[in-house]
Amino acid sequence: MSAVPFDQRDGEIWFNGEFVAWKDAKIHVLTHGLHYASAVFEGERAYAGEVFKLREHTERLIESGRILGFKVPYTADEIDSATNELLRRQGFSDAYVRPIAWRGSEMMGVSAQNNRINVAIAIWQWPSYFDPEQKMKGIRLDLAEYRRPDPKTAPSRSKAAGLYMICTISKHAAEAKGYADALMLDWRGQVAEATGANVFFVKDGAIHTPKADCFLDGITRRTVIDLARRRGIEVVERAIMPEELSGFSECFLTGTAAEVTPVAEIADWRFTPGEISRRLVDDYASEVTPKRAAAE
Repeated sequence: MSAVPFDQRDGEIWFNGEFVAWKDAKIHVLTHGLHYASAVFEGERAYAGEVFKLREHTERLIESGRILGFKVPYTADEIDSATNELLRRQGFSDAYVRPIAWRGSEMMGVSAQNNRINVAIAIWQWPSYFDPEQKMKGIRLDLAEYRRPDPKTAPSRSKAAGLYMICTISKHAAEAKGYADALMLDWRGQVAEATGANVFFVKDGAIHTPKADCFLDGITRRTVIDLARRRGIEVVERAIMPEELSGFSECFLTGTAAEVTPVAEIADWRFTPGEISRRLVDDYASEVTPKRAAAE
């Protein structure tokens, strides 16, 4: 990955309806989204010149804003069109896409109902979230200190910036101990997710994954569940307790950034990346490849 800071890169960013120079896409220090986390975002990937499930991501961005109490001032068609044009202007075929919407700087305080809702889209080249050489060997996860909150205390169905505060803390703590990421439990003590990806386990040929009742039901998560069921693999969505982890043979993460990444270790629990993990890594790679590119 490039060592150039993100505010010093070349190219363009779509900012409130216009394409502006990357280095000029700036906001004020008293922006409400910075102080009070009144921001929602998406993480998307383009493969061979097409953004995978772009409309689903765009619709979730708009819905996330609604959950946080604001209306994204662009239609899904407008956002999709801007994304595709920006991808073309950036000149990338495979890339990461980051749309974000946030309250501006017109008012400063907890209440800011009249603040402008800003929207921006940035696209850059971002390789695999985890070390490709380690990926099929299985990455190592720590067990996070912080837990996913009760949905009665946080808007868990929104991809809201504020919900990622404890994810950053947990990932930093895990990396400081030599792990790649951390597994988070929920407020009940049940297995929830990693800091930026959903988690799956394998036992006796079936896949088990936590119910997405207090964390984001990821688009990649749903895609992988569908891929598994197409292969005739049973997928069970249920409550999973930490003490059950010793009974699972395989484990893998899913997410736009993580794609499908096998796990070899979570704290004291060990797993061996096996046939189901390998199949889904390959199946997901095939699924995200635009059909026109595959046909060429």
